[in-house]
Amino acid sequence: MTGARRIVLSADDYGISEGVSRGIIELIVAGHLSATAAMTNWPEWPALAPALIARRERIAIGLHLNLTAGCPLGAMPILAPTGRLPGIAPFLHGQVDAAADEIATEIARQLDSFEDAAGMAPDFVDGHHHVHIFPVVRRALIAALVTRYPNRKPLVRNPGDHPARILLRRAFLVKAAGVAFHARGLATDLARAGLPSNDGFSGFSAFDRATAYDRELDIARRAKGPRHLAMCHPGHVDATLQARDDLTDRREDELATLLDRRDIGAWLWLCRRDADGRVLWWQ
Repeated sequence: MTGARRIVLSADDYGISEGVSRGIIELIVAGHLSATAAMTNWPEWPALAPALIARRERIAIGLHLNLTAGCPLGAMPILAPTGRLPGIAPFLHGQVDAAADEIATEIARQLDSFEDAAGMAPDFVDGHHHVHIFPVVRRALIAALVTRYPNRKPLVRNPGDHPARILLRRAFLVKAAGVAFHARGLATDLARAGLPSNDGFSGFSAFDRATAYDRELDIARRAKGPRHLAMCHPGHVDATLQARDDLTDRREDELATLLDRRDIGAWLWLCRRDADGRVLWWQ
């Protein structure tokens, strides 16, 4: 089985709550997950990090950069004047240019928080609500990663797939095409900076319990790119999650399906590291 025929399946939102994080750990233990990205601005992150880091030989661990939910790790009077992050709308509408310096500082704070709790640099970086693809965030993130990790650059997730692959999946076309539109040029920017990335992306969802997650997972595996990455959002629902996020019960469906899939070993990329601890992506 070649690496190109396997996909990286990455769980978003580790750290958003104990229940979500516990569900992700269950998948890691089962060998049914390739990677997970941690949200380091939630206060529970330091306490939840050790269980994840203890399993780093089995999982790629990244930063899920968060500029849209909860509170920043420091003052952001332009982007978050009330002390709470503003959601995705101002990024979609190009209304964050004035906050460029604040965004760069918050990126550094979230990287610091990751390193302080994990005792390692992130293996990869992506964004909550794909916030890292927007120009102001993209520029600041690339600059931070190149400066901070000159000899061990993390992979950066590119959620903008090729239009032909999006069409071949015949599902979630509006979501996938919209993200691809905002991510245009990202692959070139990452390559120019010497930052590795995926080539192929899927995992969009209706987040509707009327649709079996089994079907959505099969859709995510269609029309794979040569270095394909799919996102997922498994976890247990708890009161903390319900207070923080609209995506709740569907996470239980994803978790149950991923735990039960008997064919997962045939198509899932499992984390491997070299002697220096670097992740060997798609190898």
